[in-house]
Amino acid sequence: MVKAGRHLQVTTWNIAAINNNPFEYWITYKENPKYEKLMVDVENFLETPGEKDVPVSEVFSEDMFAALDARMVKNMGWKSVESYWKSDFSKRNIISGFMKDPSLGSKRLASMPDRVTNTINTADGEQVFRPTVINMYAGDLGSGEKWWKEWEKFMFDTKLAIKQKDGSVKQVLPAEMLKPISRTKYPAVTEQEEADCMPLQTMCGAIFDAILVHVMNTVSDAAEWQPLKKTMVENLNKKKVPHTLQILEKKYSDSDIITLQEVAAAFVAEAREGPLAGSFHILSSSNMDMTRDQNSIILLNKKTFSAGTVTEISPQIEAQFAEKTPVAKGDLFAIKTASNDGVPLVVASFHGDTNGLATKPVLDAVIKAMGSDKDLVSHKLVFGLDANTYEHGKAGVKQDVMEWGKHYASYGLTSCWGDKPNPSNYTTFNARTYLQPQLNKACKKSEMRAKGDINPKDFILFPKEDFTVLKTWKDNTGEQKYTEGMAFPTLQFPSDHGLVASILKPKD
Repeated sequence: MVKAGRHLQVTTWNIAAINNNPFEYWITYKENPKYEKLMVDVENFLETPGEKDVPVSEVFSEDMFAALDARMVKNMGWKSVESYWKSDFSKRNIISGFMKDPSLGSKRLASMPDRVTNTINTADGEQVFRPTVINMYAGDLGSGEKWWKEWEKFMFDTKLAIKQKDGSVKQVLPAEMLKPISRTKYPAVTEQEEADCMPLQTMCGAIFDAILVHVMNTVSDAAEWQPLKKTMVENLNKKKVPHTLQILEKKYSDSDIITLQEVAAAFVAEAREGPLAGSFHILSSSNMDMTRDQNSIILLNKKTFSAGTVTEISPQIEAQFAEKTPVAKGDLFAIKTASNDGVPLVVASFHGDTNGLATKPVLDAVIKAMGSDKDLVSHKLVFGLDANTYEHGKAGVKQDVMEWGKHYASYGLTSCWGDKPNPSNYTTFNARTYLQPQLNKACKKSEMRAKGDINPKDFILFPKEDFTVLKTWKDNTGEQKYTEGMAFPTLQFPSDHGLVASILKPKD
């Protein structure tokens, strides 16, 4: 960008999507129609199981329970849960009594053990996966017996090197990694269930996994669904970072500024070692989030910016946050810089909370920080963000996109979508399937449009007096095109957010 009016291309992208479960979201998979049939068959099984809604004991057998209970008592020193099994869980039907029991969901008895042991990061940087349908586990799940043998061994015999909070490394069994379930946080849990929560959640987790294996092998032959899963894991999970980098390198390398959200540290490291680093300064906070591993970062084109002109100002902005602003570590990254032609800029990248309630307060803090620091007053703001705004918001609950538009306009800012964003100009289209532990969030295929997350979430903000928009486009294909009404990610496009790019013309 130069003072004489050279254009500035800005791109923003929340690159997060499916992390570990290739089946969690409905995807567009035109290359293989068997995918859609499989997912619809699973949906039908869980919605209308009929005579297939057999007792839990027919899927997770008495022998399996006896082996599990013995392991928990002898290996872990936990209390036996035989009374829960005999009087309750063994008699429940697998769908109506277990998978669709809302109380199990509110108590987190199946989802909590899945959250902790689904995918485990070891001290050497590797990942290991619990034997289950809903992660990247590559072993044979062609029968309940094959699954149980590997599941029992994984939970109770497999010592893993796990880095502790103090930096030390400890050998830990997956079963030892489970967390207590507190009544304070989950009030649906009874006092007795809280006392017994370790063995109780382990049993529920085992039943949950056993049912998933049973469902998959009932609706499809293992010789069909397991290779399908393998292809999805390879493209959606294992190649997520390479696919993301490839899109940026091949289609957006002419951007002057790229703001990215929900970025893992591994992505930053890989980007700095790859071709992208030849064209861009890849900038991240000095205080990255290494726990959630979700960070906002900024890429500056080396033809437009020199590395020596960059200073992080995230702490100055965070110091202006109002009390209880729901911003997690890593969600905001901001810098001050200047183009090689001497134009001073504040560039910010931000990932809003799920309901978008932090988006307006964060913008307030950015404006306040820029107004109160004499070194920033002359800078022009370029702000790329996943605002997590909604077509139909609700005050204090979900951020309405039109209210967001009024808010940024009140500061003399406009956006890539103009002063008044179109509430039906969507940048997300995703919906959860029935193959994940929170069935209350599942969408039927026929209800994806009505119940999915299809909203106008992604923005580029800038001062109206400084820039005009020459062109804006969005992209959910990786080809600088957006297919409306298409669920994504796809095998080619790795995120559940579309890219947004604008060409800005500086005003004289």
